[in-house]
Amino acid sequence: MAPRSEFDPLGAGAVMLTVLALCLGVGAAVGVAAGGAGIGVAVGAAVGVPASVAAVIVRYRNRT
Repeated sequence: MAPRSEFDPLGAGAVMLTVLALCLGVGAAVGVAAGGAGIGVAVGAAVGVPASVAAVIVRYRNRT
């Protein structure tokens, strides 16, 4: 029997959502301070998607 994988899909999704929400929040806050909340959210999303993928890769890098 093959050894069980230590990868947790639910945990990976939680990491992705947390990082994305954090980036969206920071982007919105910076956007409000700069006078354009919509632009800030868009920039936060553009940064948040690759950042969330990178966070999952870093978190689960050595797990098989």
